[in-house]
Amino acid sequence: MTSNLPCQVPIWAPHKEPLPPGLTEEDRPLWEQNKRMEKYLGAAMESCPVKATLAGGAGFGLGAFFSLMSASFAYEDPYLRARTQEGMNTTQKASQIFKEMGRGMWSSGKSFGKIGALFAGIECVIESYRAKNDIYNSVSAGFVAGGILARNSGPKASFTGGLAFAAFSAAIDMSVLRRDA
Repeated sequence: MTSNLPCQVPIWAPHKEPLPPGLTEEDRPLWEQNKRMEKYLGAAMESCPVKATLAGGAGFGLGAFFSLMSASFAYEDPYLRARTQEGMNTTQKASQIFKEMGRGMWSSGKSFGKIGALFAGIECVIESYRAKNDIYNSVSAGFVAGGILARNSGPKASFTGGLAFAAFSAAIDMSVLRRDA
């Protein structure tokens, strides 16, 4: 039970906490189960693998969408298209166009997904290590991710890629999130 002393926080016995308005004691087990699920889902959403997976999935979808939108500009030369599709009926032509669009969407989606998962995973690890949520996390993650993405081009390109990705991350962080530096 609670104490009547002023300035003290009430301490409730387990499973005797006050219920939200509109709930009865018969609703308590379901309410407690919902609270446990909220706690588990909240902890899962704060984990780095889940953040990286969600960012990778969103990046895949965004990359596929961009590729789909840009595919409409890929067929601007009707003479070239007519020569490559000579002797095909309409169904075969449409099939070829949709296959090309699908390959482009898959390729762009994979690239965007990889970049999103890499950046979000690195940023989450840095944020967890520093125990702060500020612009330095995204800039550092951008530098590391840019360096990893450009690693096959040599050390100079890796460093330049890291700087470019860090600058882009800082610009996005400052313009979209409006956090103080």
